[in-house]
Amino acid sequence: MTYHDSHYDEDLDLFDEARTERIPKVRSGARKPPPPPRKKKKRRAVVWIGMVVVLALIALGGYYGYKQLTGIGDYDDFAGQGTQDVVVQVKGGDSTGDIATTLTDAGVVASSRAFVVAAESNAKVRAVQPGYYVMKKKSSGAAAVKKIVDPKSQVGQFEIKGGAQLESITTQSGQPVDGIVALLAKASCAELNGKSTCVAPEQLAAVASGGDLAKLGVPEWAIPDASKAEPKRRLEGLIVPGVYNVKPGSTPDELMTQLVTASAGQLQAWNMPTIADKTGYTPYQILTIASLVEKEAIQTDFGKVSRVTYNRLQVGMRLQYDSTINYVLDRTAIRTKNQDRDKVGPYNSYANNGLPPTPISSPSMKALESAVSPEEGPWLYFVRCEKNGTSCFATDATGHQANIDKAEANGAY
Repeated sequence: MTYHDSHYDEDLDLFDEARTERIPKVRSGARKPPPPPRKKKKRRAVVWIGMVVVLALIALGGYYGYKQLTGIGDYDDFAGQGTQDVVVQVKGGDSTGDIATTLTDAGVVASSRAFVVAAESNAKVRAVQPGYYVMKKKSSGAAAVKKIVDPKSQVGQFEIKGGAQLESITTQSGQPVDGIVALLAKASCAELNGKSTCVAPEQLAAVASGGDLAKLGVPEWAIPDASKAEPKRRLEGLIVPGVYNVKPGSTPDELMTQLVTASAGQLQAWNMPTIADKTGYTPYQILTIASLVEKEAIQTDFGKVSRVTYNRLQVGMRLQYDSTINYVLDRTAIRTKNQDRDKVGPYNSYANNGLPPTPISSPSMKALESAVSPEEGPWLYFVRCEKNGTSCFATDATGHQANIDKAEANGAY
């Protein structure tokens, strides 16, 4: 049985038509998205351009750094051995690059690179010591390297040994020994462009005697005592042993200030003035005791001589040290004559109680340590009893006389 309805057919036709219109839309896929706004396109373009610029800058910086490290590329360099003389300073801890910068700033080389490249083939550059060097302006990098490693180029360096005095002295054999002032005068000498830079010892002695102590670099703790001293002895003991560098071409005031300031730094490194805190003496007195120890004994006996000094001071005995008599006589003899000991003066420890008014020499670190920490013992006397400088110690006059006899028998006294 077949069921037929014309209305139904019309409905079907209408339905089919509707479906026919929709099917193609479904088969053609998803609805196509609208095109992106133009502003987003512009932003993306700007971002990409920025990234390209950044990468280019990074590449350029890397290439430049690589050039500096490898030496690729050109650098300024003078030609020849240079022109006029100039003094430059190499400081402690300076690297080859630091030296190159110093030379560039002084006009010695045209560029740091010129010196660094030339130095790569000369290992001696790494052994260049702190100090002052006479160099030539407008030198090629190779010429500057050759010049600075030449020992003759270093100037202004000298050594002060333990026991040195400001003034020159005479040995027992009659030989002169340069004092600190004379050593400084010699160190001031250099030949710069055909002219000598030497400063006379008399000029330096005048500065030592009359210069402002604070401006010269004397430590604050030493100024009150040093200012009371005889002018030519004000700086005695305040310039300690060591290797010093001063700049030739400096004025007398500048030279003395360079020396005193450097010594003050060394004293501070030795913990002055706090090193004296527990001794019962002032830092300046400790410096004076150390100078006596330096003059009276060899290093192995420093501790015992320091103890004799303490013991005599504590019981009120006069020191009776020949070194204080010889100090004002500018000589090194270990024995003194009656007429020497009879001379009146503040440094006569046979006639005066207590310490002399100033140190009598340049005390070493070992002497200073002994002055702070003397060896334990009851000794009140000592005498050099061996030719090598060794002393014999005694607690009373009888024992001391026996030691003197021994010294004479040994030819040491």
